[in-house]
Amino acid sequence: MSLTPATRHLARPRCARLSLNQFVRRHATEADPVSSTHRADGIPTPNTNKSANVGPSGPRVLTPYWSNGVQKLKLARGPPPRPAHGLTPPALDDEIHKTRCLAQLRSKDKSIERYIYLTQLKDADPRIFYKLCLENMAEITPLIYTPTVGDACLQFSHNYRRPEGLFISLKDKGKIGQVLRNWPRISEARIAVVTDGSRILGLGDLGVNGMPISIGKLSLYVAGAGIRPESTVPICLDLGTNNEKFLEDPLYLGLRQRRPPMEVTNEFMEEFMYEMSRVFPDLLVQFEDFSTDKAFSYLEAFRNRYPVFNDDIQGTGAVVLSGFLNAAKLSSAASGRPLSDHKILFLGAGSAGVGVAQQLTSFFMLQGLSEQEARDRIYLVDSQGLIYDERGPMAEHKKYFSRRDYRGPPMTNLVDIIEHVQPTALLGLSTIKGAFNEEVIRTMSALNPRPIIFPLSNPVRLSECEFHEAVEWSNGRVIFASGSPFPEQDYNGRTLYPGQGNNMYIFPGLGLGAILSRTSSVTDSMVEAASLGLADSLTPEERSLDLVYPQIERIREISAQIALKVIRAAQKEGVDRSNDLRSMDDVALLNFVVSKMWVP
Repeated sequence: MSLTPATRHLARPRCARLSLNQFVRRHATEADPVSSTHRADGIPTPNTNKSANVGPSGPRVLTPYWSNGVQKLKLARGPPPRPAHGLTPPALDDEIHKTRCLAQLRSKDKSIERYIYLTQLKDADPRIFYKLCLENMAEITPLIYTPTVGDACLQFSHNYRRPEGLFISLKDKGKIGQVLRNWPRISEARIAVVTDGSRILGLGDLGVNGMPISIGKLSLYVAGAGIRPESTVPICLDLGTNNEKFLEDPLYLGLRQRRPPMEVTNEFMEEFMYEMSRVFPDLLVQFEDFSTDKAFSYLEAFRNRYPVFNDDIQGTGAVVLSGFLNAAKLSSAASGRPLSDHKILFLGAGSAGVGVAQQLTSFFMLQGLSEQEARDRIYLVDSQGLIYDERGPMAEHKKYFSRRDYRGPPMTNLVDIIEHVQPTALLGLSTIKGAFNEEVIRTMSALNPRPIIFPLSNPVRLSECEFHEAVEWSNGRVIFASGSPFPEQDYNGRTLYPGQGNNMYIFPGLGLGAILSRTSSVTDSMVEAASLGLADSLTPEERSLDLVYPQIERIREISAQIALKVIRAAQKEGVDRSNDLRSMDDVALLNFVVSKMWVP
């Protein structure tokens, strides 16, 4: 839904190669922190990887840099060379070729075919691929990530064409470091997305077929925050699968064994994270789509030892907090009630649901409530109904939000729970299609002049409701955001726009800020700073349309602002290691961030 032309005024134009004297005069400030030759503090990284010439980068050239005030020279990677004269058609032009590629993309009638085409294009011509992404974000993002990436995962073993990313299996235990060192661009690596495929979106245990999740997320880091493609490392940990369909599939590409006990996977993860820190000392790690128990366990185990975060727990929570901040203001304006009066009911209490609930306690604490008072404004419902203490034993991660003020019989009907709680907001992370039915939304609408309805489950076929349903059943009064995209709706002469609580709003800027500040850990305050930065990014035009999230076409601008706030939060917490950034004011720091964004 493009309301205004895409905003890309923050993009830095492609610069000509500097002469030695020009480079000296600039004091090496143009060294890209997420490039193949420099660390996030601008210090050149020695190339110890003998295979570093593998990949799309060009020939090595002598490049000057500064170290402790002394000018030195090193072999650094130049830009990818253009094909020699005669190897391309004489009238091949980049601008026209973009039009050609977009026409080829649109000629495909199935989303999975478009995904396959874009995958091929990224391999053949990454510059054109990312140019298309930046200029057509609203169209291409759903094709390279949710919802299409779900189908790409399900069909991965059948559609596999060429190697991409690192696969580390349970058989590699004891020699994980050796496998990691096979990566051809070690010195360039700045960010990895790691999954074990145990809970891909709402699709369950997909095993090694989860690799497209890591690949897709990193494509969004490149498009959304300007991380260089060669600085990204997609990783899939193959620890087996409990999916019988895949175990019986002769084309399945993973280990044909069931997942081992937790103690075995814990030992594997300890070795993996230790070796990652040794092989990739400048790497930020994002965990993605681990099963609920593992997601919480591994985040808790590693977050204070390594620069790591979990996007399902922290990223989803941050993007929902941001949307909820804007939605709550609209709802309170309609009801006349203060922001601190909101109540939030969650359907779904897995890693994403509890992670979002934890993040939303920040909303109430920002309104002056204590942590206990904030927790009391949030209610969780799982497959057994309302979560409360006297219901009996429950998973550890659910206990924090378990109700202590209810002692009646189990409540399992969602409408009954809504009438008991009387929430102002209903959030879904249950992966139950149609859970927010007409009766549910009409009940919410009877309680609230403008009910907040966020069906956040992915992909579309698992969403708790669709936008047109919420509009119709609330008589056009709903404040809506979903996990997957839905089209705008015309209602009583007005055009209503759905929000999409896409983690892409958060993780590119969060990752860029963490990389540039060379953070030793990703703290809760850094995640909260990213969320508040997103909430504040709406333009006056977007606010006039009652949007809760900005237009996705502005993603580079938004990511730059988020990165600035993340860097400041890291500095305040004392976890940053780029001391030179501390002396910059906000204008200079924002310019620095923008200058480090790769432009294809």
